[in-house]
Parts: sequence; C-alpha cells; structure tokens
Amino acid sequence: MDFSFAGTYIPLFFNGMKLTLIISVCSIVLGTFVGVVVYLFKVSTLTAGKVYPLRIVANAFIEIMRGTPVLLQVLVAYVLVGMSPNSSALPSNMVALIASISAISLNASVYIAEIIRAGIQSVPRGQMEAARSLGMPYYMAMREIIMPQAIKNILPAVGNEFVAVIKGSSMAYVLGIAELTFTAKVVQGSTYKGLEPLLISAVFYLVLTYSLGRFISWAERRMKASDSH
Repeated sequence: MDFSFAGTYIPLFFNGMKLTLIISVCSIVLGTFVGVVVYLFKVSTLTAGKVYPLRIVANAFIEIMRGTPVLLQVLVAYVLVGMSPNSSALPSNMVALIASISAISLNASVYIAEIIRAGIQSVPRGQMEAARSLGMPYYMAMREIIMPQAIKNILPAVGNEFVAVIKGSSMAYVLGIAELTFTAKVVQGSTYKGLEPLLISAVFYLVLTYSLGRFISWAERRMKASDSH
C-alpha cells in the first residue's frame, strides 16, 4: 500500500471530519429532544374514547423508523426538504445538510426513546411509591428521585447510540455532503487509490468513536464514584 499522497489530502479529511462532527452533534441533540417527546407520547394517558391517540402516533413512528433503511430515510428527507416553500432560497448543499441531519436524528430518536423507557422502568417501582407517600407530586418525584437514577442506567446505552449516530452520518455522502466517506471517494478519484483513502477515513472514524466511548466510560465511572460517597 502507498500512502505517499496522504500529506497532500489530509486537510480534506480534516474538513470532512468537521462536517461529520457537525452532522453528528446536531443529530444527537435533535434526536435526544425528539426521543424525549416520543417517549412522552408513548406513555401518554390522554384518551379519545378507549383509544390512546398519542401512543398510536408514537408506536407508528417507531415502527416506520425501525422498519425502513436509514439511507432511504435520508433520500426521502432530501425530497421533502426540497419541496418546502423556502428551500429555493437555500443553497443546495444546505438543503442536503438539513435533510441529512433531519433523517439521522429522527432515526436515532426512536432508539433513544426506547432507551429512556427502559432506563426509567429499571428503577424499582418502590422508589416512586415511597416518594408519593411522602407527598411529592408525580413530576417532582420523577425529577428528584427517578430521573437521576434512570440517567445512570441509560448512560451506556445512550453512549452507544451516539457512536451509532457518528457512524450513521456517513449516509450523508449520498447527498454530496463532503463528510469523511464522501472525502474518501473524492480522494479515490483523484489518486486512483482504491483502499488507502478508505483506510484513512476509517482511522478518522475510529478516533471519533473511540474518544466518545472513553468520555462516556469516564462519565459513568464518575457517577459510580459519586454513589459510593
């Protein structure tokens, strides 16, 4: 293998990493927010007759996101964003960026919603019953008693989902966004090297995912240490 071209094209890979981080961070933040909303819909007690409409909406959304490929979701989002009234005022690369972030974050949100549900359910029911018996309102008990314990339980799973979002950001390359995977394809075309650009791109992904994994592990250890004091 010949990596002599790397010095010339490394700046392109760093630019690709910046775009990958932008897509990933935006998708993680938006996906977490939507995931909380989906969870609240899923546990809603609002009824219309004998039907729980918000639960139906949440379950349908989860099944659609889980049952269709992320690549297809990115392409559908691109068409929908392009059909919006104000899309003509945006550069084409911005439309592609918005579509990619929207699709990746919505896909991540259904998994985050299930992680939140599982984390809250992992807290013994006696905790809520004890808090209510002391006169705490439901939402205060959730905020002060249940959620601090649930966050410690869900942190590893949420961290894994964040890593999956970073890897899933590579789907944006089909819309021509110059993130890491697209950059590797560009360098392949310029250098006529098939494997080497892909390996360099893989190293950048590994650095991002490994760093995030170590940060999540550190945060988890800090939380366990605080429990022991």
